[in-house]
Amino acid sequence: MNLLTPLARARGHGSAHEGAHHWWMQRVTAVALVLLGAWFAWSVLCLVGADHGAFVAWMARPANSLLLVLLVIAGFYHGWLGVRVVVEDYVHASAARMATLAICAGIAWLAAAGAVLAILRTGMGGA
Repeated sequence: MNLLTPLARARGHGSAHEGAHHWWMQRVTAVALVLLGAWFAWSVLCLVGADHGAFVAWMARPANSLLLVLLVIAGFYHGWLGVRVVVEDYVHASAARMATLAICAGIAWLAAAGAVLAILRTGMGGA
């Protein structure tokens, strides 16, 4: 017989004790993606019809490179958070869940690192 009230059980944030942090990170990255996505869409519209050199010049501006890197990092992290929830909810075997989470995390972070590297190389004139 459990004598804890529902509120007392909920205060622990679930069995892993990180539910509130995960929820907040999803919201923070979602807001960041809305703002950065709107900036990126506006920037792309301003570059319609521009040649490759104009795009590289645009990307060489430190503010644009920084915002692109932030967009990529927020996007991959937000995506990883979503994949993590799906895997934790639907993969029930502990070993399979851990392996799937490790593989998905590796793919997400390698892809994010590659995108950031591409942005920095292009912004620094290495394209």
